[in-house]
Amino acid sequence: MSPESVTPTRRAKLHRRVRLIVAFTITWNVIEAAVAIGAGVAASSKALIAFGLDSVIEVASAIAVAWQFTRKDPERWEKATVRAIGIAFFALAAYVSIDAILTLTGVEQVDHSPVGIGIAVASLVVMPLLAWFEFRTGGELGSKSVQADAKQLLLCVYLSGAVLLGLLLNTIFGWMWADSVAALVTAALALREGIEAWRGDVESPLEVLDDLKT
Repeated sequence: MSPESVTPTRRAKLHRRVRLIVAFTITWNVIEAAVAIGAGVAASSKALIAFGLDSVIEVASAIAVAWQFTRKDPERWEKATVRAIGIAFFALAAYVSIDAILTLTGVEQVDHSPVGIGIAVASLVVMPLLAWFEFRTGGELGSKSVQADAKQLLLCVYLSGAVLLGLLLNTIFGWMWADSVAALVTAALALREGIEAWRGDVESPLEVLDDLKT
């Protein structure tokens, strides 16, 4: 169904769905940020701290979309909201890159973090489903801001995988540098997504699932 063919009743329902999605996103990410940052500080893990900060930015992104969809004419605020999400990506990439590089030059001790591993695994389960659901909703509405927010959620999936790999390599092999490398991978992904959001070039974050749909 194209955005132009969506009826006013269906559009109102989709607007309510967006508000529910962002409410869940905000709640989940507030908890995720608190756990990840706390575990990251305790273990001196830059990747976990970056993971927590990404959750904070996801909250900001979700709030921007929530604000947009409380307006009478959400489409009017589309471009500004997408740009705000792009700026959030850039901020994350800059902070994580600087912090990870400084850590690599001084290689400080990174402790094991079972709590960090647990929150990364939980995110790998929840975030892909939420991102897919939000992207489909945004596609039906023709809303690039909702789709950009879905890509923010998908970045959390990439980040969860990178963080989990870094934590496991440190736990199993004692490779402390893997933590900072995982953080730098996250920064590169954030930069790419920020550029795409800034340009308004928002493609499906789950192309494989989209292909299966059709």
